[in-house]
Amino acid sequence: MKDIAVQLEEDNLPDKVKELEDAVIELVGLSELSVQFSSAVQVFTNRYQPGEEFTNFSTLFEDELSEFKAKQSSDLPKHRLIRQFKEAVWNVHHTGQPMPGEEQEDIVMTSTQSNILNVTCPLTGKPITELVEPVRCMECRHIYEKKVIMQYLKSKQQRGQCPISGCPKILQADKLVQDPLLLIEIDEMRKMNKETEVEDYTMLNED
Repeated sequence: MKDIAVQLEEDNLPDKVKELEDAVIELVGLSELSVQFSSAVQVFTNRYQPGEEFTNFSTLFEDELSEFKAKQSSDLPKHRLIRQFKEAVWNVHHTGQPMPGEEQEDIVMTSTQSNILNVTCPLTGKPITELVEPVRCMECRHIYEKKVIMQYLKSKQQRGQCPISGCPKILQADKLVQDPLLLIEIDEMRKMNKETEVEDYTMLNED
């Protein structure tokens, strides 16, 4: 959608670009909602224990869902994927210039903000772009290789402190999930890394 929007901007079709932008915002919002639902379902399933008393499943699920919603960012326009979409369109005619209403400092801060908080798995040392089965902790948002982090938790009786230095959160297996946006974000990071490598190679050749 980003590539299509860039083409439309090059063709001077701002109304079509705006329609695509609105669609991207809606899709990211729906994806965030699906993350919350899938995470709540997973935690609810792992935590539920049958008992003699009547269980109000609706209330329990709503409580889990509310907990995840409270931890998610509700400011969609600042979401990383939406930000990248807008920047790509803006750069068609305004490369190097700050977008309207933003100072250069704001752009630097926003560009470095990401849902990806760690670029390597703290247990394997591998870049997250090379992980076989990445999972994200819903508490602290750090990312790990699933097999390795599960082995780590098993050695800690299923509860251990996040292995990221300085993170105080206690990990639980039922709160380590591969949410729908994680793979998209990692793929975007791969693309950004490739673009940076190309730019560095070009600069070296020029020198």
